[in-house]
Formats: sequence, C-alpha cells, structure tokens
Amino acid sequence: MSYDAIIIGAGLSGLAAGIRLAYFDKSVCILERHTTIGGLNSFYRLRGRNHDVGLHAMTNYAAPGTRTGPLSKLLRQLRLRWEDFSLSPQIESRVVFPGKTLRFNNEFAFFEQQVADQFPAQIDNFRRLTQRIDAFDELNLDQNEKALTARQVLGEHLGDPLLIDMLLCPLMFYGSATARDMDFNQFVIMFKSIFREGFARPFQGVRLILKNVVRKYKSLGGELRLRAGVKRIVTDGQHATGVVLEDGTELQAKQILTSAGYVETMQLLDNPPTDDTVPRDALQPGDVTFVETISVLDRMPADLGHSDTIVFYNDCPDFHYENPADPCDIRSGIICSPNNFQYPQPLTDGAIRITALANNRHWMQLTEDAYVAEKRRWYDRMVESAVRFMPDFRPHVIETDVFTPRTIRKFTGHVNGCVYGAPKKHLSGRTHLDNLFICGTDQGFLGIVGSMLSGISMANLHVLKQS
Repeated sequence: MSYDAIIIGAGLSGLAAGIRLAYFDKSVCILERHTTIGGLNSFYRLRGRNHDVGLHAMTNYAAPGTRTGPLSKLLRQLRLRWEDFSLSPQIESRVVFPGKTLRFNNEFAFFEQQVADQFPAQIDNFRRLTQRIDAFDELNLDQNEKALTARQVLGEHLGDPLLIDMLLCPLMFYGSATARDMDFNQFVIMFKSIFREGFARPFQGVRLILKNVVRKYKSLGGELRLRAGVKRIVTDGQHATGVVLEDGTELQAKQILTSAGYVETMQLLDNPPTDDTVPRDALQPGDVTFVETISVLDRMPADLGHSDTIVFYNDCPDFHYENPADPCDIRSGIICSPNNFQYPQPLTDGAIRITALANNRHWMQLTEDAYVAEKRRWYDRMVESAVRFMPDFRPHVIETDVFTPRTIRKFTGHVNGCVYGAPKKHLSGRTHLDNLFICGTDQGFLGIVGSMLSGISMANLHVLKQS
C-alpha cells in the first residue's frame, strides 16, 4: 500500500499532523505500536477510575474567542472548536524555595507583582528580561538552535541566583531535556506558555481532547492503525521509501513524519546514519526523567485546606535539575491536584500527583519483584517530602499508583524513559533524508499545545508546501 504520508506515532503531534494533511486530501496513515493513542499524553483505567498519564495541566491557556496565541492558532489550523478542548483555567500555583514563594495564575501582571514583592531589587531587571523574551521569535525554525542558553541570558539580566533558579524550576520540570540548563529558545517557549498564558485543564482530562482529535482525523478520511509498530524504515540512501511493520507488512509513502523521537527514529533506519551524515551529539539520548505518584483521596484536596493547582518546590539553596545519584531526588518536585481548576462542577474523586526527578538506569535494571518494592518505597518517600509543602493527605488515601522511567519507555519507546526526549532539538524538523521529518518532542515545541503545533508546522512546511 502506498500513501502520500505515513506518520509514526499516534501522539498529539502525529494526530495533529494527520488532520492537517487530511484536510488537503492527502492519503495519510498514522501508525501506533500500542493499543491506544496519545503517546506521552494518554490515559488509562485502573480499578474503575480514569487517570491521565502525562497531563498535569495544559499550558498556553487562552479564553474562548481569543484570536491570538498558540491555542487559537491550533484551533484554526485544525478547524476545531473551543468546546472541543473545554478548558477550565487554574486557580493559582506557586514556586516555593527556602524563604521565598512566587505565586502565579493566568494573569501575568499578578506574577510580575509577585516578583516585585519578593525581589524588589530585581524587578526592573526582570521587566527588561521579559521585554527580551517577548521580542524573541521562538517559532523561527531556522534560528541557531544552540546559540544561547537560559542561564546565560538570565545571568545577563538578573543579579539574584535565587530568582534565576525559581524562574527555571517550573520551566525545566515542564519542558527541559537538558540537565542543569535549557536552550534559551526552549526557555522562551515555556516562559510564555506557563507565565504569560498559564495553566488549564479539560474537566474530562486529556481523553476529551484525544476523542475529539481522533474523530476529526477519521472524519477526513485519515487511516489510524493501532498495534502497528514500525520495525524498520526503508531507505535508498537519500530518501525514506516506506516502512516495514512488526508483523511484516510493508507500506510505502512519499513523505514520512515521525514523532518517535530523533534518536529512536535513527535506530529504525535500515541504513543507520554515519558520522558524515549525522553529528554525534544529535544521537545522544536524553538522561533526565521522572517518577510520578498518584494518590486518590476520599475527599477533595480543598477540604484539607489545599487549593493550589500546582506547587513547584525545592528545599535547597540551589536547584538541581539532573539525573540524580539516588533512585529519586526528593529535594524538589511537583505537587499537582487535578481538582484545583475552575471547573463548572467538582470532579468525582480527589487526587494528588507528585513528581520527582529519577535515575533512569536504576529503574531500568531492577528485577520485577525489586521493581514493585522500590515503587512502594519511593511512593512513601516522595509523599513524605511533598507534605512539607501542603496539608498531609496520607490518612485520606484510598488508592495509589506509581509510574517510572520504565513505564515511560514501555509506552513511548523513548530511550532511557525520558519524557522530553533528546537534549538536541531539531526545530526545522529535517533529517539527513530528504523526505523524513521529525515532529513532536524532539522537534522542540513543548506541551500539549506545542506538540500539536509541531505536527501542524511540520505538515505545513514539509508536506503541503512541497506538494
């Protein structure tokens, strides 16, 4: 069988690319190894309850009817309605470090005032920094991807290392594949999406978005194959000519878009790239990842006095964002309550999700019995650390679950189980093959909205524009 385009991976970037191409009557087939869609942003059902996998909150919030910004652009490009996402904004979040707290909501002026109150000597410098951020074109796909780092630019503007770390903490936790620093381009994307635009969540979680996106894709004639893992990508030296599936089926395509990750895609090629065709650093997989706990409660978090949407905490003078020596780094983390958004009605269950940096190698090498025991042990330690920054919810827990780098690798295929993929991003989406392109995590647009815009942008640039 032959298609205009094959898309590897039915995550949100692949699905968005599929919709965009199908609108223009391209024959499109999306291939997904697993039995369900969503990739890094899926959901699962456990003992009668639905749990989101990757979704703490959607970034890039915009109120219905907004005509500018990433979310508005996404909806226009895919001909979706605001109600297809049905977003409810956050209540309020905070970044907590020793002696300082920065609160923020979806109004940037509130966050700016927080910086002024907590760091009065730095507010003018902060405003100059935001002017530079606002002037930076993070969507320019041809820029020098490694020209600047976030710490380099922040150090040029801000004189307080604590403020620098407090700005970096939520942005790195929510989007950095790089230890200890970020590309400035990635920093700008995350700063605008979290502090300028803000958090929101669909009442029904990510499954509402997935349902509406798949419905749109199929209504346009797009083909979606589940349990259709790609065994290898067939090439002729200059082009990708098709794929061979794990069951032996061969498919051909004029263009291939892959959301599997750059390193993972290179490993699928029947002729692996040489040092002459692909720089060595481009084949370096990510090394930063997480363990996350889910606790279902017998009451709402607000009933315990916890109304924050998300808390980013750090108990050290410095913020350490890297692969830790211990199985988990409980000095810092994220506390998220899916309940604490401005929904039209309460969720059925109360829930708390806690995320901490994790040593991927430790979790990968455990035997099954040891793995189960480690999940129990680190669930307890992560929760014990987190309740220093919120009311102690442990007496009200009625169900728990834990996912680890091992879980992420199983369901995404990402080397080392790294959520944010490889440190080197490929903003243009191009590879050394003329018709093989990267979309999603390793292209470089982040979050649910960013991932979908990545799929749209790559489809527009490399398939529709070339047609």
